[in-house]
Amino acid sequence: MSRTTKLVPLAVVAATAVVTAACGSSGGKPAAASGTSAPMTAAAPGAPTGSGAVVATASSGLGQFLVDGAGRTLYLFEADKGTSSTCYDACSQAWPPLLTTGWPTAGTGANAAELGTTTRKNGTVEVTYHGHPLYHYVADTAVGDMNGQSLNQFGAKWYVLAPSGAKIDND
Repeated sequence: MSRTTKLVPLAVVAATAVVTAACGSSGGKPAAASGTSAPMTAAAPGAPTGSGAVVATASSGLGQFLVDGAGRTLYLFEADKGTSSTCYDACSQAWPPLLTTGWPTAGTGANAAELGTTTRKNGTVEVTYHGHPLYHYVADTAVGDMNGQSLNQFGAKWYVLAPSGAKIDND
């Protein structure tokens, strides 16, 4: 038997194992994506794999707040109930979700136990923190911008989050 024919069956076995693991018994979603607000501490079987988005903290006059790995402000949308996003179409154009291709990572000041994911209608995976789907705001063009704080758009208010996962409400 040649070396090539020995490798083909191994490749098939490896590919099958990856596909089987990705499917999981929960439809490919980690437990936090099932609509519960329970935070997860580690990637569950079937959780996204690859490079995970980073959630960290920064400081401002509002105190400590959540940012992504590039230092851009992250928001919660009060219309979201549980871990499911209600921001689609025009809403997601103005408020792009924080997407990930792997399990999210806690950066400085963020609590890894508060991180989770939820699967959006189009199959992409959005990062959650303390059960809240996370978003950017398109008018935040520089690190530290918080132009979306307390805005009432698309049927509810938007707020930056404290490291505890609570909204920072300065209304």
